[in-house]
Amino acid sequence: MAYTTINKSTDYFNTKLYTGTGSTQSITGVGFQPDWTWIKNRSTTHDNILTDAVRGVTKDIRSNNTDAEATDSNGLTAFGTDGFTVGSKVNINNSGSNIVSWNWKANGAGSANTDGSTNSTVSVNTTAGFSVVKYTGSGANATIGHGLGVAPDMIIVKNLTEAGYDWMVYHQAIGNGKYIRLNNTNGDASGSTWNNTSPTNQVFSVVSNSSDVNKNGNSFIAYCFASKTGYSKFGKYVGNGDSSGDGSFVYTGFKPAFFMVKNVSAAGHGWYMFDNKRDVYNPTNKYLVANTSAADASFDWMDFNSNGIKIRGNSGGANNSGESYIYMAFGQSLVGSNNIPCNAR
Repeated sequence: MAYTTINKSTDYFNTKLYTGTGSTQSITGVGFQPDWTWIKNRSTTHDNILTDAVRGVTKDIRSNNTDAEATDSNGLTAFGTDGFTVGSKVNINNSGSNIVSWNWKANGAGSANTDGSTNSTVSVNTTAGFSVVKYTGSGANATIGHGLGVAPDMIIVKNLTEAGYDWMVYHQAIGNGKYIRLNNTNGDASGSTWNNTSPTNQVFSVVSNSSDVNKNGNSFIAYCFASKTGYSKFGKYVGNGDSSGDGSFVYTGFKPAFFMVKNVSAAGHGWYMFDNKRDVYNPTNKYLVANTSAADASFDWMDFNSNGIKIRGNSGGANNSGESYIYMAFGQSLVGSNNIPCNAR
């Protein structure tokens, strides 16, 4: 049996860098038509802007705050066969700014899903283990169809209708009795957000009394991920606190292209994001933070290796001794089902 069925990871996920012009421009070179695009201005302090094909173009939400969904005709205005088009919005096209976009492929605007007690609209790519799910809250305990065909390892949910509600994250490594918020620096917390029920191969669960994930009549978006050998992984590791450069090793089974990590043991640490385009050689030290609007910063964090992540620094954001860290990672297997190797970093 082949190690992985994904021979070319950039058919499903790709990071694209570009320079803002201040006027409408088409960004090409993504390699596919994206269905979820996360954009961050690297040069200046501007919010993260997330747009997907299910909610539609010009609709943005921001991972670093609790705002409701907004419509901006100068935002991301189109998804194209090899990328997307942006208007003059400074967050994503400020003149002269260096900008990063992370792009995932699902399946367009999606279709109706009736697997759960609450109907949903689902855009899903089962090969890549990724779906975008939109649903309306019922206010009662509910199950939501996700379309993956396997149980998701990570789910990120945002209330679109009302401001003031957090981005809620389920991660299999901390379990169904806990949650963590994408928009702040808190550690994980115990609670019944997921109705103390693990996702199945058809649905995930939300509890009746959580306005963050199930307020009656409000619209919600969920980004669902399942690990795929040789392409993606959603796991946990424990820091060793080493300050000499010999930090923890995180085995992914592929050469990472994107890595986001969060300390779940202690408050005060952000969701740090790294990729193989802002840093093409080790160490991988340029980082952005999902829960802040800050520009690119640098620290001797880690190396991207052929089969995982080697932590180098002893920052509390990635390697405090005895503290637990969850992560999401995407990348390229060294050998695909066609037995063609890719090059190590």
